[in-house]
Amino acid sequence: MARHGGFPGMGMGGNMQQLARQAQKLQQQMAEAQAALEAREFEATAGGGMVKAVVTGKKVLTALEIKPEAVDPEDVELLQDMILAAVNEAIKQADETTEREMGKLTGGLSMPGLF
Repeated sequence: MARHGGFPGMGMGGNMQQLARQAQKLQQQMAEAQAALEAREFEATAGGGMVKAVVTGKKVLTALEIKPEAVDPEDVELLQDMILAAVNEAIKQADETTEREMGKLTGGLSMPGLF
């Protein structure tokens, strides 16, 4: 057992400085990865390609395309459903990609508030 607290076998000084440098490097890598993911675009379609939505990694809708044949004044609800499905799928892709890419950096550790 360590006499003065800390962890057995871990000297202070050099090891702590190395650990701090590693943590700082990881933090920088995570910030860079987060910025790259936020700038990425994620695209999804619904209704067999009748509706296409594009969102950024920040979950901002940047484009919405609706083919003219998808517009049926008699069935506006179907068009609304297709729009919701496309937007939600694009957001889901952004979330899953962010989780997967950040997980590579953190080794699967949960880092609440970071992404």
